[in-house]
Amino acid sequence: MDHVEVTQEGAILIIKVNRPEKYNALSVEMYHAMGEALQRLNRDPDLRVAVLHAEGQHFTAGVELDQWAPYFASGDAFPVQEGEIDPMGLTGAPHSKPLIIAVQGYCFTWGVEILLNTEIRIAARDTQFQMLEVQRGLYPCGGATLRLQHEIGWGNAQKVLLTGERWSAEQALQWGMIQDVVEPGEQFDKAMEYARTIADNAPLAVQGLLKSERTAQQRDHESAVRQMFDDLVPVMQSEDAREGVQSFVERRKAVFQGK
Repeated sequence: MDHVEVTQEGAILIIKVNRPEKYNALSVEMYHAMGEALQRLNRDPDLRVAVLHAEGQHFTAGVELDQWAPYFASGDAFPVQEGEIDPMGLTGAPHSKPLIIAVQGYCFTWGVEILLNTEIRIAARDTQFQMLEVQRGLYPCGGATLRLQHEIGWGNAQKVLLTGERWSAEQALQWGMIQDVVEPGEQFDKAMEYARTIADNAPLAVQGLLKSERTAQQRDHESAVRQMFDDLVPVMQSEDAREGVQSFVERRKAVFQGK
């Protein structure tokens, strides 16, 4: 049985973690499967956005630590391979199109860290987040130490990382880590609402926007501004940009082709 199922609805790639009998514990094989799915998202011009979710009561209770410990000890913890995009966004090229996540129940360790590498986050009201690595003799290495303090503030990040204590969906919403809290069972539908809205927008513009935001995070202001305008030129020369202007003139909804 595949523990990561990948399907497509129109321009939306749907990635489902499906190992509920093991609380969706992350295996190395599941990591590679998600990496392959994100590479498909990047390469397929017909895909515009992806939704990541999980089967069962819980998004994940964590990793299979006995399986992952040798990787963590090697100094090269996440074994991204050629033809994959690192789901944690730590090495290599990132996913270039928006990724939306829907979580519920337990969202522990790698669940939090992959969430921090997504653009829009939906949580069921019963979601509990936890980074419990310090209770197991190690510390997070999937991005939490690099990103969480920027998402929720230094003190809040230290509170949960140094103690390993849980925090709720309502706290995550208050801290700005997630965008919506919904009733359990509604999180995937809410994520798909966002995905369909994004899929209706101009793909080249969406991807250019995401690239510009990442450039601003990684480079100085002046070079980020220059890159933004350089990258805007081919977008403005695209058929979609012409369609956007024409739809404005004609007072109708634009229909974008990604060209």
